[in-house]
Amino acid sequence: MNQDYLDPINALNVPELADVTFAMDFLVRAKEAVRNAAIAFTEAASPEARGLLRNQLREALAMHQEITELMVRKKWFHPHELHEQYKLDMLSANNTAMIAGMELFREDTSRRGMFERKPDVGLGGHEA
Repeated sequence: MNQDYLDPINALNVPELADVTFAMDFLVRAKEAVRNAAIAFTEAASPEARGLLRNQLREALAMHQEITELMVRKKWFHPHELHEQYKLDMLSANNTAMIAGMELFREDTSRRGMFERKPDVGLGGHEA
């Protein structure tokens, strides 16, 4: 595995992976919004509250549908082709495991040795 993560050539396809990840997270949160609005609607006591929650539920459903259609159109989500969705899920799991295995940070996280000069040089020493 290549360890030079600062080289731009090693960032190929990363924006696309991020787009898929963000879209899937957005879809999950839209689904949660639908669920929460439906629960709140069933718990509302007044007709006014039920009316407001009904509108929120419709908006949440529309948002969920819009995100789903975008993801299907871009082939990021296959709700009716389980074999294709399984391939995407396995690719995502493998990418997650690969990223988790990367050494992205130094072992020594102290600040010593990271500066060319002491931070207070040039300030007269007493002004730092």
